[in-house]
Amino acid sequence: MSVLGLYVPGDTVVYRLPAGAKLLVLLAAVTGLLLVADPWVAVGATAAVAVLYPVCGLGVRRLWETLRPLLPFLVLIAAVQTLTEGWEVAARVCGQLGAAVLLAGLVTATTRVTAMLALFERLARPLRVFGVRPDRVALVLAMTIRCVPMVARAWQTARESYVARGLRRRPHRMVVPVVVNLLRSAEALGEAMSARGLD
Repeated sequence: MSVLGLYVPGDTVVYRLPAGAKLLVLLAAVTGLLLVADPWVAVGATAAVAVLYPVCGLGVRRLWETLRPLLPFLVLIAAVQTLTEGWEVAARVCGQLGAAVLLAGLVTATTRVTAMLALFERLARPLRVFGVRPDRVALVLAMTIRCVPMVARAWQTARESYVARGLRRRPHRMVVPVVVNLLRSAEALGEAMSARGLD
């Protein structure tokens, strides 16, 4: 299951690790980076995680796709931090952010969505004493994940229609078609859930 297109099929050691173990490593690594607060450790951690991408079979392309959206923010943060706090703070902050994002991307790319949802359902089981239903928690997470590409697709469809009509200067007019499309999709999803006995 790769609803968002984030999971990349593979068969290395990282793929075979349980989702819970990966999340624990992610939590420990990011917490450790924040506690150490050393610029060289942060930059070194970013480089180490970047090397893990090809080692895990994801390749340099996947590494670039994960890092590319972050680059403008890193440049801006580095510039501001260098001017206000100095280059060491800039290197530390950018290194911590880069390592955290790359490590989270590695976990996401090597873990199936179904495995992650099953983990969250198990984690929610102790909340039964408070009336929380773990299966509903997993359902909400699954629906949230499913809605992300649905919103993106609705926006892309509205934009293509907008451009096809020769309209270019008023992008705010795309908002209403997108909202209407999403409401129709939500209504259809609600009807499908009701038909299956989910209230």
